[in-house]
Amino acid sequence: MTLIELFRLLRKHLKLVIVLPVICALITGAYAFALMPNQYTSTVSMYVLTKTSTSNDQGLSNSDLTASQLLTNDVASLIKSDHVQQDAANQLGASSLKDYKISVDSQTTTRVITITVTGTDAARTADVANQLAASTDSVARDVMNVESINVVDKAVASPSPSGPPRLMYTAVALLVGLFAAIAIVVVSDMVNTRVRSSEEASELLNDLPVIGRIPVIKA
Repeated sequence: MTLIELFRLLRKHLKLVIVLPVICALITGAYAFALMPNQYTSTVSMYVLTKTSTSNDQGLSNSDLTASQLLTNDVASLIKSDHVQQDAANQLGASSLKDYKISVDSQTTTRVITITVTGTDAARTADVANQLAASTDSVARDVMNVESINVVDKAVASPSPSGPPRLMYTAVALLVGLFAAIAIVVVSDMVNTRVRSSEEASELLNDLPVIGRIPVIKA
C-alpha cells in the first residue's frame, strides 16, 4: 500500500479517524482531571560533614576529599534503605512511606545531597522530607564515619501542585487513539477480499482488459 492509497483510505474512513482519538482523549482527560489527585513536591538539601572535615581543620588533601565524596555517596544510598525510611515513618506516626515517591540526588563533586519527596498532601510531604533528613543524620552517625549532616535548605510545603501531567496524558491518549484508528482502517482493508475497482479485477485476471462496467443502481 502506497502513501497515497493510505491517505485515500483514511479519507474514506475520516469519521472513525477523527472520532476515535477524540473519544480516547476525552476519557483520559476526564479521568486525569476528575479522579487523579494533585501531587506536591518538597525538597531538602543536606551537607555531609565528615570527621576529617571539621571546622578545626585548615585544609584537606585530595585523598580526604575523595574519601568524603565516597562517604557522601554512601549516605545517599543509606537514605534509600528500609532502616532510614522506616525510622522516618515511625517518627511521623505512619506505618511506612510507600505512599510517597522519594528520590535522592548526590553529585560526585560535592558533599551536598538533595532529597525530593512527592505526595498528595503538601504539608505532609514537606514533613516527610525533613524527617528523612533528620533520620539520615541519626543513622549515619551510628553506622558511618560522619560528624553530622547539616540541613542546607529545609523543605517547605509547596503552594501549588507539581503534577500529575494531565495535559500530557490527554495528548498521549489522543495520539494512541489516532494510531489505533489508522490500524483499524488498514487491517480492515487488508482482510476485505472483495473486488472494489476495475483495476483490481484486471490485476486478478492476469491484466485482462476491462471491456465494460455495470453501474450500481440504488433505489
